[in-house]
Amino acid sequence: MQRISGHSELPVFDVAASRRIEQASAAALPPHTLMRRAGLAVAQLAAALVPHARTIWIACGPGNNGGDGFEAAAQLKSRGFDACISFAGDEARLPPDALDALQRARQAQVPFLTERPAEHDLAIDALLGLGATRAPAEGMARWLERIYRCGAPVLAVDLPSGLDADTGVARFDFGHGGARHCLNLLTLKPGVFTAQGRDAAGEVWFDDLGCAPGQEVAAALLNTEPRRESRAHATHKGSYGDVAVLGGAQGMAGAALLAASAALHGGAGRVFVALLDKARPSLSTVQPELMFRNPAAMDWTQPTVVCGCGGGTAVQALLPRVLAETPRAVLDADALNAIAADGSLQSAVAARRDRGQQTVLTPHPLEAARLLGTNTAGVQCDRLKAARALAAQFQSVVVLKGSGSVIAAPDEAPFINLSGNALLATGGTGDVLAGMIGAELAAGHEALAAARRAVWHHGALADGWPAGRPLTAGALAGG
Repeated sequence: MQRISGHSELPVFDVAASRRIEQASAAALPPHTLMRRAGLAVAQLAAALVPHARTIWIACGPGNNGGDGFEAAAQLKSRGFDACISFAGDEARLPPDALDALQRARQAQVPFLTERPAEHDLAIDALLGLGATRAPAEGMARWLERIYRCGAPVLAVDLPSGLDADTGVARFDFGHGGARHCLNLLTLKPGVFTAQGRDAAGEVWFDDLGCAPGQEVAAALLNTEPRRESRAHATHKGSYGDVAVLGGAQGMAGAALLAASAALHGGAGRVFVALLDKARPSLSTVQPELMFRNPAAMDWTQPTVVCGCGGGTAVQALLPRVLAETPRAVLDADALNAIAADGSLQSAVAARRDRGQQTVLTPHPLEAARLLGTNTAGVQCDRLKAARALAAQFQSVVVLKGSGSVIAAPDEAPFINLSGNALLATGGTGDVLAGMIGAELAAGHEALAAARRAVWHHGALADGWPAGRPLTAGALAGG
């Protein structure tokens, strides 16, 4: 068993693959073995989370998820815990493995309650698992309210009940009270890492139950900490590439300057700022390292271009030239909005791959919706699908920002990033990310690697941010 963190590099499997892996694993073992292993894993984690607990309440549902809970209750009882069960189901309709686990719980003399106990130190949610495809019915919703509104820590078995395993869409309002833990069993599920899944699941743990997935193709991979690279002594500013930031129309220069600052602190050898505001300065007294240029006079054939940050509608006029000429491009914000509204620009982005040009798109959900011709809800209801669709449509690497940012490339399994937190929910942090990706591209990393490295580092900065120090985009850009 292991706790999943931003340092974990593991495959993630969707519901269909998880079911195939479960069936193959169960068939290779004696009857009931897989469920007994699952219940034991739940009991072991529960005992580790609350070693001094008196009462552990397990709410068990009508399927195999409930069976895992029955087995966990029996295991906890044998370890001296005051385990008790509430069963929200029909014994006559239990699957064979779950029925066997129910009988083992009774043999262990685990008490069955019709309500939650008056006091308990841990609630175990074993109500619904992979089979849940609709919002919890009224009776099941009441059980979930008792679990997630009681204030005690919660351990969800495989999934928080009512959470879509593939998409992270929550069909129940889990709220934010109490400590949350989720033990993924046999396979890691993408839904606990993106959309609403991270809040519902809390801290994620994983136990493969002694089974390997075989040759199954993962739905996604977890993005992990990039390998640290040391710089050779005999290098110079030209060794680390140039970044040019194109954006900052009237009144929005700050966005471009944030991206430029992030590229500078991200290690780019030189950073140029091509502001679209005609009243652009010639020098930044705060960061004199930044070099200001006239966009109309820029040579776009050499630098990595970060395009769109605060660009307004003015960026559209230069986009055809940038897309045709620059070898490495990060397209963000208003560049994405311009592309979404212009079919010729969309074709120009997609054509870059055939010319060997590197491209990274960094949309937030609304920008992704515009690019896909849908709405934000349509993107958020399946973030992995949306990111894959964008990568295929634009033949580019895509970073779909949000809780559990998704990094997708054409014809490859996407990555889900685990670093980062709600401190990043402030204006300008997306501009900072664009600049960081630009620096990674300028340093010579391929687009997918550059995006993975920058997204992880961007989130890790927030994770390690000093308590009591406000996180602003400007401070984030400086690391």
